[in-house]
Amino acid sequence: MLDAVVVGAGPTGLACGIELKRRGLSCVNFDKGCLTNSLYHYPTNMMFFTTPELLEIGDIPMTSVGEKPVRGEALKYYRRVADHYGIDIHQYERVIGFEGSDGQFAIHTEDRQGRKLSYQARKVILATGYYDRPNYLNVPGEDLPKVIHYYKEAHPYYAHDVLVVGGKNSAAIAALELFWTGARVTMVHRHPALHNNIKYWIKPNIENRIKAGEVQAYFDSSVVSIEPDAVNLMTPQGPVRLKNDFVFAMTGYRPDTEFLARHGIHFDETSQRPRLNPDTLESERPGVYLAGVLVAGMHTNEIFIENGRFHGRQIADDVALKLDRV
Repeated sequence: MLDAVVVGAGPTGLACGIELKRRGLSCVNFDKGCLTNSLYHYPTNMMFFTTPELLEIGDIPMTSVGEKPVRGEALKYYRRVADHYGIDIHQYERVIGFEGSDGQFAIHTEDRQGRKLSYQARKVILATGYYDRPNYLNVPGEDLPKVIHYYKEAHPYYAHDVLVVGGKNSAAIAALELFWTGARVTMVHRHPALHNNIKYWIKPNIENRIKAGEVQAYFDSSVVSIEPDAVNLMTPQGPVRLKNDFVFAMTGYRPDTEFLARHGIHFDETSQRPRLNPDTLESERPGVYLAGVLVAGMHTNEIFIENGRFHGRQIADDVALKLDRV
C-alpha cells in the first residue's frame, strides 16, 4: 500500500511528491496528460510574469536566459526536477475516482489504452489545478469546431477573421499575437474596459492597437450566438453581426467542482472556497488534502505556482506526522 497518491503532476503536484519522498513516504503522482500538462498547453511563446526563483521547487535552482522565464524553459526545468528526485509519475493515466476512508483508500484510474487500474493508499492529495475546465460562454454554436478555448499560437489564423472574447491577460496576448501574424482581430468584452491587471508590458500595446483601429473592440458587449461563418454580438448600440472564421473564448477556467463534490469536497457558499484546515490543507473528508489553486476554490487568481509550491511541504508535514502516529 502507498502512503499517498497525488492527483496531478503539475508544479504543485510535483512539490507534494518531492516533500513526501523527502520524508521517506511512498507516493505516486497521476496525471491525465503529460508532466506539467497545463504548462505544456500554455501558448507556445508565453513568458511568465514572475522571476525564475519563484518557480523553483525541491530546492533545485532554475535559470533562464532572460529576466523572466518562458514556457520552454519551465518545461525543461520541471523535467529536470522530476528526474533528480526520481518521482514516480504515471502520465496519461486519469484518476476516475477514489473510495474508502482515511488510511485505506482505493484509487481507480484509466490509462491511455483504456485499461482500468486500481491502487491502495493511506492518503489522497488533490492537485488537479483548474486549467482543464474552461468557463463556457453558454451560447448557441459554442460547440462548433471553430470555437477554441486554449490559445496556442497564431500562425494557423493568418488572413482570417478572428474574434477574441475576454479582457484579461490571455485575451490581450492572443489578440496581439494574432494581429501581428496577420489575422483580422476583433475583441469583445462584457466590461467597459480591459482589465487593469493585464501585464504591464502588454496592456499599453493592446490599448494602442485598439485606439489605432488595428484591432476592433466592443466593450460592454457579449456574444449572443456563433455561426459557421459569423458571430452575433449584443452591444450598447444594439445587435452586431460580424463575418467570422474563428472564435477564441479566453474567458478563464475553473476547478472541476463536480469531481470534488463526488469525493466529499464541498465549497462554502459565501466564500466559494473549499472547507479545509488552513494549517494542514486537509479537507473535511479525513485523509484527503487539497493543494495548489484548489485551495482558493473559485478565486483562481489568488493561487499561482509562486505560492502553491509551498503546499507540498505543508501537506507532507501533516501526512508524516499522522502516519507516524499510526
